[in-house]
Amino acid sequence: MTPPVTSGRLADKRVVVTGGARGIGGEIASRFAAEGAAVSILDRLVDLGTERAAAIGGTFHEVDLLDPAATAATTTAAVEAMGGVDVLVNSAGILRFTSLLDLTVQDWNETFSINTRAMLTTMQVCVRAMIAAGHGGKIINLASMAAKKGGAGEGAYPPSKAAVVALTRMAALEWGCHGITANSLCPGYILTEMGAATRTQADIDTWSSYSPLGRLGESSDVAAVALFLASPDADYLTGQAINVTGGMVMH
Repeated sequence: MTPPVTSGRLADKRVVVTGGARGIGGEIASRFAAEGAAVSILDRLVDLGTERAAAIGGTFHEVDLLDPAATAATTTAAVEAMGGVDVLVNSAGILRFTSLLDLTVQDWNETFSINTRAMLTTMQVCVRAMIAAGHGGKIINLASMAAKKGGAGEGAYPPSKAAVVALTRMAALEWGCHGITANSLCPGYILTEMGAATRTQADIDTWSSYSPLGRLGESSDVAAVALFLASPDADYLTGQAINVTGGMVMH
């Protein structure tokens, strides 16, 4: 286990990260811990989540984001175990490729349950704790480039991520009076281990051509922006949907 860091941009901050076992969420958890934060990972991937938590000196809590009561209970347990929470990062999400004509009610409901509704549940738990502590806080919700520029065949994913952007803006409006900021990140094509089994080099070359920078993003690119949002440097930034797309989306 890595010993806790006592200095850094997030020293003494307590952070909850959903979907923190791997991918973007995992990179954010590791980056935040390296900057001094105490990190609690919430994920359904027990082995990967436990391994990452041990590696960064954090804690792991298994969670089923399809279950609202379980999500609330697990988030509450994570917050109580840390003695409070200063930053919430909602990174967990699912993408099921299908056409709108073939999209089932079950796929729609499950996508929105995990990608959007679960964020509301974790925010409600964490914001209550933030308000009670009286020290403000930071909310960072992972949306997607698809929220602004959805692709054909992505099913319920783009609508669910557009809802994340709207939900985050509502959070910024309602909780700003408590010193709580809320922002969403909209990553583009990011090279994560989750998609490695299906993408080809031809896919990578094609997708890279969509960016003026000529490359795809890494999880570290998104984690760097998340770190900025969690830090004091972003105290006056709220209600934004920030693109991390290498210029694939510019609005």
